[in-house]
Amino acid sequence: MRTHRHIRKRPISEINVVPYIDVMLVLLIIFMVTAPLLQHGVEVDLPQADTTAPSGDSDKEPLVININNKGEIFSTVGDDPKKPITLDVLRAQASAFQRVNPTLPIYIGGDKDADYGDVISVFVALQSVGKDKVFLMTEPLAQ
Repeated sequence: MRTHRHIRKRPISEINVVPYIDVMLVLLIIFMVTAPLLQHGVEVDLPQADTTAPSGDSDKEPLVININNKGEIFSTVGDDPKKPITLDVLRAQASAFQRVNPTLPIYIGGDKDADYGDVISVFVALQSVGKDKVFLMTEPLAQ
């Protein structure tokens, strides 16, 4: 006859860190994906009052860039303000405008049906030439 010996197992006194590592890696991936998106945002300075216009040289005209609902870009600087321009021409015009008038703002007027990507591409083009004070033009609310 055999006697059964009960071998008593000692309780494991170690913490299983594998699930914690999995969670940490998932959080790291989420952070790595979202961090670049947060750094490339568009900074907007909202005015404190409705009637206050941005400051600048009052005797000079600012650069106004318009985007229609077809995605065509128009600029008040250049040969013909009613002729569409490309992003490369816009960069050249904005760079020249920035050198001559560093304190004057640039205004972007986008059609309400314009593609959001077209407006952002104009913002990026202006940012690439070093212009960081860009204002969006809107119509006042009808009362």
